[in-house]
This record gives sequence, structure tokens and C-alpha cells, in this order.
Amino acid sequence: MKNIRLIYAAFFILITALWLIAEPGLLQTSDFYALRALMINYTGILAIGAMSIGMILAVRPARIEPVLGGLDKSYRLHKWLGVSALAIAILHWLWAESSGWLRDIGWLGPKVKKPVVEQTVALLNYFASQRDFAKEIGEWAFYAAVLLIVLALLKSFPYRYFFKTHRLLAVAYLALATHSVLLMKFSYWSEPIGPVLALLILGGTIAALVSVLRKVGYERRAVGVIDELFYHTDNRVLKVSLALKDRWRGHESGQFAFVTFDQREGPHPFTISSDWHDDGKLIFMIKALGDYTSTLPTALKVGAIVKVEGPYGRFCFDGEQTRQIWVAGGIGITPFISRMQTMEHLPKDKSIDLFYSTSAPDAAFLQQIQRYADVAQVRLHVAIAGKDPRVTTERICELVPQWKDASIWFCGPAGFGQALRAGFAEKGLPVEHFQQELFDMR
Repeated sequence: MKNIRLIYAAFFILITALWLIAEPGLLQTSDFYALRALMINYTGILAIGAMSIGMILAVRPARIEPVLGGLDKSYRLHKWLGVSALAIAILHWLWAESSGWLRDIGWLGPKVKKPVVEQTVALLNYFASQRDFAKEIGEWAFYAAVLLIVLALLKSFPYRYFFKTHRLLAVAYLALATHSVLLMKFSYWSEPIGPVLALLILGGTIAALVSVLRKVGYERRAVGVIDELFYHTDNRVLKVSLALKDRWRGHESGQFAFVTFDQREGPHPFTISSDWHDDGKLIFMIKALGDYTSTLPTALKVGAIVKVEGPYGRFCFDGEQTRQIWVAGGIGITPFISRMQTMEHLPKDKSIDLFYSTSAPDAAFLQQIQRYADVAQVRLHVAIAGKDPRVTTERICELVPQWKDASIWFCGPAGFGQALRAGFAEKGLPVEHFQQELFDMR
């Protein structure tokens, strides 16, 4: 989280600083029309810059993932930038429309037209001739982008429709990028802000084309066949075992993949619950949490073809501490199941406590987790809701007195994780020692 906060803040600070360099006379502006022009330029630059980075992150670039701490953090930054771009684009539109509104109510007089300066650069002269086209395409793309971003933010909007409509943002981006290039103030191209924006828009355009052509994650795709299904009735968890037909680059414990069981529904992210033996086998433990996942136990059949894209994520249990505390809530147990299987073949050089909180215990499921824990020499603490004491910061510190020497790894409901993070921060645990999977792709 720290890295994405820094990158988010650094982007807006950098773009603002570069814009101020290009507009040294900002503080001397007193005329409303001149101020309006400045604000239109400023908000336009911020909006297209934020959208460009968001577009690049949307295609899941593998090289950026380690810098941001995993695809889950990358998507969180993507969401922040999308919301920010939406808000700034609305401000941009309001500034553009403001003069007409103020003139209509008599608060503003007509604008004094200045002589048009003929451009000597052929390309800029062409840009000038396309201003009306750029304004029209930008306006309609703005309306479309607002609608699509709002739909993406609505949790009630079904994922299968979100998956399809969100792709259209790439088309809207291409129109807005055209709008921005054609209408950007000519003098900016010779200032530092020009090349920076050009690179951002170029990167965003390439990413948008990758999305439109449906090539996102193309090099990480594999096809598999379902070879085993087992449904844990009590906790509504479905075990799906796949035999891959394509080459898989391998994965580490704690990573996840996008799995497409139904082309109409699109890919959904699921944590990989098995370790890797270079045998083409993948296992997913899928909890019935919504309309789609609730249908999988009856919809999936052995022998069905499945598409897998991955692996992604950096929830990989590294660190210098010789003690670790793992905390799982509900289906958040899956990365720890994978890790315990991997540890069967690794030196037992860390002291590990696993706290598993569940509101729907399944006897067979719990027995399997206990077997994994025994083999991996992990101390398992199960907390059944309504029966056992809740897993809190105080409870963990009570059962693991050496918690100050540990790193904490959490996967589960966001509110649960935030409460634990805040509790340990109050007790003095360094923020970087608390690792949390932000498993929210919207």
C-alpha cells in the first residue's frame, strides 16, 4: 500500500509542477476567460495523464507488478486513478461549460476574440484545423467514460456485465487521447510537460489497443481440463482440479490466476490452492460468495475445458523474520493451504502460527488443513464464529508472545484485515511487517 500511495501522490505532484513551469504567468491572471483556459488545460492534462496510467495498469503488465507489490495493489492504484480521472474530467467539463452558463444568466460579458496566430509548424497547423472535431469527439467520449466508470464502481452491477462494459473504456480512452492531443495548448509541446504527456498517451494508447484486440495476458494464458470436482457442503467450498494442456510457467504459494469457466461470464480471479510440481496440475478452492460462484458446483463438469491466465500476485511469504503469523478469514485460507504444501519440501527454518477464522466449519475441510499444518510444522489455531474467541490483535498477541519478532500475513475480508493492521500498528509493529492481499478486482 505504501508504494501505490507514493506513486499516486507523485504523479499529481509531478504533473502539476511541470504544468506550472509551462504557465509562469498563472498568478498574474485576473481575466475570467484567461483563468478558464488555464483550468481547462490543467484539468485536461491531469485527467488524461491519470487515465493513461490507469489504462496501462489495466492490461496487467508483468514488469510493473513487482514494483507495486502485486497485481492486487496494481488494481487498487488503477481504481484510485480511475476515480480521480472521473472527478477531474467532470471539473474539466464544468470549466468548459462555465462561460456559456455565466453569459446566459448575465454574469459574464462576451469574450473578446484575439487575432488567430497562423502556425508555422505543419503538424500544429493541422491540429488547429481539427479543433471542432476534437471537441465533439471528446464530449461524447467524456459522457461514455463517466457512465462506464460509474457502472464499474457499482458493486450491485453484475460482474459478467462489468467485464464486458469495462472493455469499452479502452475505446473511450482512444477518443479522449485524440481529443487531448489535438486540443493541448501548442506551447506545451516545447515544455517538459509535452514529452511527458506524449509518453503517457503513447503508453495508454498501446494498452488500449491491447485491450480492444483482447490480448490482455495473452502470453500467460493456458488451457486446462477439469479432472476432479469435490464440494464441501458445510462451508460451500468447491475444489476444482485442473490438468493443464498448455505449458505453465509455474507459480509460487499465495499467487492467483484468472480462470474462465464460462466465456459469457469472463475471467474471475481465484487463488491457487496447490503447490507446483511441474506436472500441469492446478487446484482452486472456490467459495460460494455470489450468484456466479454459487452456480459452479452444479454448472461445472469433469472434462470441461477451462482457460487460465497467470500467475499473478506477490503474496509469497518472503521476509527476513524467522517467525511468521498467518491469519485467514473464510476462503482466505487458500494461499496458506498452498504454502503449507510447498513447505513439505522446504527446510523448517521459520516458526509459524496459523489463525483460521470461519463461520461455516466443514469437518473434512478442517481435517485436511490440520494434516497440511502437521506436515509443515505449523501451529494451527481454529476460531469458529459463535463458539470460539474471535481472532483479534489481543488474542494473537496472547497466543504468540513473540509477535514482535514476526511478520504477519493476512488474507480474508477487508474489514477484518484493516482492524488487525490498525491494532498491530498501535502496538508498534512496523507497517511493512503486515502483508495483506487486497483481493478486490473492482
